[in-house]
Amino acid sequence: MKKKFIVAITGASGSIYGLRLISALMKFPVELFVLISKSGRQVTVHETDFKSGSFAGYFGKTGYLEKSGEAFHEQANLIEIDPSDFFAPIASGSFQHQGMVIAPCSMNTLAAISSGITDNLIHRAADVCLKEKRPLILLARETPFSLIHLKNMTRAAEAGAIIMPPSPGFYTRPTTIEDLVDSVLARVLDHLNIDHELSVRWGSSQA
Repeated sequence: MKKKFIVAITGASGSIYGLRLISALMKFPVELFVLISKSGRQVTVHETDFKSGSFAGYFGKTGYLEKSGEAFHEQANLIEIDPSDFFAPIASGSFQHQGMVIAPCSMNTLAAISSGITDNLIHRAADVCLKEKRPLILLARETPFSLIHLKNMTRAAEAGAIIMPPSPGFYTRPTTIEDLVDSVLARVLDHLNIDHELSVRWGSSQA
């Protein structure tokens, strides 16, 4: 059976992480549920060449950051869901999937998750991950972190979330923005138990 994942993009800077993650996951036979908040869409339009319309249409036209030139997997399926749709399958703990990533995760979203507030489907899906003990990875994007941010991260981590601020590695000697982004997303794919070659591993002959 195809693996199922949830990817959400919220209103912090760094929407490139969410777009590139979607692109990377679509190389595998997956069913991918994608959500973007209103502010996340505004930031994505500002920071990237995504302008409007659906993600399926966008990736079909652009193949975002396709460095290898490879097409998406023929069995990959992208399903975009409105964050206000609480009747979507991912709102229920009975819906089985292999993990959720919020990339980037704004401090507002982090605060909602750490407090158990579920006023949109992104928050609800994250809350379901915590209560059902499924992987929830938060690419918390802010700098510097205030004490409030750090306490919210601690609460989320204590509840089971994986806090992964996007901190690129440099031992691979990256030469492009894509290389830096991939060094972060390689760790995300590792935590989702996906065998990949997105970035060079420490100790390999290329490192």
